[in-house]
Amino acid sequence: MTTSHFALPDVGEGLTEAEIVSWKVAAGDTVAVNQVIVEIETAKSLVELPSPYAGTVAELLVAEGDTVAVGTPIVAVASGTAEQLASPLQTPAQAASPVEVQVREPAEQTESGSGAVLVGYGTDTHAKSRRGQRRGPVASAVPPRAPVAAPVKPPIRKLAKDLGVDLGRVAPSGPSGEVTRDDVLRTKQQESVFRNVETPAWPADREERIPVKGMRKAIANAMVTSAFTAPHVSVFVDVDATRTMEYVRRLKASPDFSSVKISPLLVMARAVIWAVRRNPSVNSTWTDSEIVVHHYVNLGIAAATPRGLIVPNIKDAQAQSMRRLAGSLEQLVITARDGKTTPADMAQGTITITNLGSFGMDTGTPILNPGEVAIVALGTIRQKPWVVDGEVVPRYVTTIGASFDHRVVDGDVASRFTADVAAIMEEPALLLD
Repeated sequence: MTTSHFALPDVGEGLTEAEIVSWKVAAGDTVAVNQVIVEIETAKSLVELPSPYAGTVAELLVAEGDTVAVGTPIVAVASGTAEQLASPLQTPAQAASPVEVQVREPAEQTESGSGAVLVGYGTDTHAKSRRGQRRGPVASAVPPRAPVAAPVKPPIRKLAKDLGVDLGRVAPSGPSGEVTRDDVLRTKQQESVFRNVETPAWPADREERIPVKGMRKAIANAMVTSAFTAPHVSVFVDVDATRTMEYVRRLKASPDFSSVKISPLLVMARAVIWAVRRNPSVNSTWTDSEIVVHHYVNLGIAAATPRGLIVPNIKDAQAQSMRRLAGSLEQLVITARDGKTTPADMAQGTITITNLGSFGMDTGTPILNPGEVAIVALGTIRQKPWVVDGEVVPRYVTTIGASFDHRVVDGDVASRFTADVAAIMEEPALLLD
């Protein structure tokens, strides 16, 4: 028998360290090549790491919650000879080498229904058997958690954990009596409403100290860099979005859009793309020596997740039809909420939308996503008094705000771009030009 040590790999974009979030195995467990053994949090996303070795877990070398540098051994696996352990797709040398991690595209769905996951060598048939179990943080035999009343897939357990929902309180609605994603979200919403009615008591502890690390640290550094490097200028405009709301209702009623989620954010996305085409300098990147104007739109959508704010983007959004863009927006949000957004999903963005309206806010002053020179904020859309042809009538009104890097975008361009976005929200038919 030999013992192999699996070191924390660089899973992409120059990773230097990561936090051990949860172990999926414990000392004494038998593991197969490609079986997910640990979940880590990098500065940008949650990542599942598969085992590069087959054998028995000898020792977990790092505890849950610890942050370790790339190259640090995190688990020891006892195994037989390389010839005994090599899979049909491996050479003996590969069986004893560190795992080669790659990202599976979102279209490749696993049996559990989750999107982008990490895979190693060979197939993933062994990985499904133990992924739902969470083991102890150190190398000791700790029994798995007691199962909930109804069967629950790993992504649903993960969602419930992130939202703080006790699965024992969730009423299942799945066809086979299983808890679904909508069940968890509905329970969370109901609990949030209840908490809004009854204010909780003050905690017994006078203070709480939360370590600044992982994604929260990365977000903080990015916001400081953006705020104090790029000179921000912001503009705002109130918009009569009544026709947008009518347009959204027509799309929802159309059979062509029956399988995708439709919201005013879809119209906003198309409005931003249209306005970029008319004002290309807002879709740029500033460097010390030049301004790079992008002739494509990698449209970022700011997404609030249980682990912080992230900005995944839709690549080449300008080339997508309305229906395809609706599907891309829906998949982006689902992937973000499930904690499956990859570093590649957040790389190379060119312009960003932040939907403040989803939180009931009218407007705000958004900070630029680092590397970009424009960000647009969509406020809540609600009925307000509005003057039409000299008469005050109820209309659906929203406020559009936008911030720009003043090194690149002058005031006239910022105003024209924001006015163009507002024009589409007031009259979506302009998209037909």
